[in-house]
Amino acid sequence: MIYFDHNATTSIHPEVLDTMMPFLAAQQGNPSSNHSFGRNVQTAIEEARERVANSVNAHPSQVIFTSSGTESNNTIIHGISRSYPDSHFGFSTIEHPCVSEPIKSIESMGFKNTKIPVNSKGLLNISALSNEEQKSITFLSVMMANNETGVIQDMPAIIKWAKSHNIQIHTDAVQAIGKINVDFEGLGVDAMTISSHKIYGPQGAAALILNKKIDLYPHLMGGGQEKGLRSGTENIAAIVGFGKACERVQKNVVITNNEVKQERLLLEKELKELGAVIFAEQTKRLGNTTFFAFNNIDGSTLLTALDRKGYAIASGSACSSNSSDPSHVLLAMGIERELAQGALRVSLGVETKKDDIKSFIETLKIEVNRLKQLTAMAA
Repeated sequence: MIYFDHNATTSIHPEVLDTMMPFLAAQQGNPSSNHSFGRNVQTAIEEARERVANSVNAHPSQVIFTSSGTESNNTIIHGISRSYPDSHFGFSTIEHPCVSEPIKSIESMGFKNTKIPVNSKGLLNISALSNEEQKSITFLSVMMANNETGVIQDMPAIIKWAKSHNIQIHTDAVQAIGKINVDFEGLGVDAMTISSHKIYGPQGAAALILNKKIDLYPHLMGGGQEKGLRSGTENIAAIVGFGKACERVQKNVVITNNEVKQERLLLEKELKELGAVIFAEQTKRLGNTTFFAFNNIDGSTLLTALDRKGYAIASGSACSSNSSDPSHVLLAMGIERELAQGALRVSLGVETKKDDIKSFIETLKIEVNRLKQLTAMAA
């Protein structure tokens, strides 16, 4: 089986697993306990916090550990709504559901929101907003890189606009970290979300990076862990693994991204020769991500056929893959519904080989031709 779904999750790197094993195989204390077992694991957590901070140019005191990117995004949105009751939330039409759904959920509490459209390239189109809409937004959430298309937003320009309107800004950088340079301090955002399992770390650990100027009401309350912003006993092994994964990112991101991009270009060349449409082809994208479709071929049917042949790809976001609806990202970009229904995503990883891509293309040719013949027969 060849794995082409790295935007959904990655395997745990051997170095990361080695770092985690002592915290899985032996008796560990509770980090809140005042004995040597507790102090030892608390030290391990703080070392991981420093590694995470270094990977995105933040201060360790700004790192709040959570269990997932979804939790981090819910924490910032619900926390802002409690701390700033007059908040007006802005978010793009291509955000992950773990941003858009929490914002929609607080409409019943009186919070207003504004959806910011994107253009046909998948880039945020702030100019489409009226002056009144631009002035009304107080908190903005924009993903740095899209999980489906791989499109990278012009964050410096977006942040400059937000700051000129005194808007607090959060970016979901879950897909960006490990693939492009992510600089919390340099960007000047107020909050940022990153996750472990997208960068060859374990599932179950993530972080909300928070500017100290933000007064955030806690989303989870209890024992007061993580400076009172995220109560609950810490997942020690996962956090330690997350720290190691971030350390590896800091050393390898540029080299890895360049190598993977060359493989993506090879893939897309072959896809276009087969007649595929590459979404956001001319837009700056993550080096590992290709989102494509064939006219008159159902994406889910082709995905199932490829899975049976030993290739794991995706129909879009893994978090909403059970939905039969077309990608909301593509619809927001103005892609016709029928074509969007056929969309498939290949997201490459550091272990992907050129031979994997070549064999995938050969299999894809066979399956696409087979499905075209079946479509013609049914017509």
